[in-house]
Amino acid sequence: MHAPRMAIPTDFPLWLNLTREVEPLFGPMVEDPVFRKSLMLCIQEKHAFCVSDEDHTNLLGGILIDPKENEILWLAVTRKARGRSIGQALLIEALANLDLQRSVFVQTYDPSIPDGRAAVLLYEKAGFSISRDAGDNPAGISTVIMSRPPSEISE
Repeated sequence: MHAPRMAIPTDFPLWLNLTREVEPLFGPMVEDPVFRKSLMLCIQEKHAFCVSDEDHTNLLGGILIDPKENEILWLAVTRKARGRSIGQALLIEALANLDLQRSVFVQTYDPSIPDGRAAVLLYEKAGFSISRDAGDNPAGISTVIMSRPPSEISE
């Protein structure tokens, strides 16, 4: 399995390819100037992590975080790469770059959505639980906010 790495600005077109694939589940993003600007800002601020294929010509998955809000903003894995623990590796990388002494948040699919069940299970395995309903995403799919409680401080 490929280890996650920090994204770099030259990865931007690869991120757009990944984004294009998941738009049916997330809603329109590739042509949205706000999304494009936010994505580039995450990459420039070193808040974007990805897993590439062997020749680094495609992204197999990516995750965006907001350390200030202690939040996972976006996680996607290509259809061909699912079931290979890439989402788990990206989530571990994201959590390593967030403050685990504070609650961590993520908006994801409602557990009743078949295409989103794997994401819910991934977050549950990492200690997240559903906090509240979050309405529909831009694709019209029901979502929830999941949170991971602060880790105990060991002395």
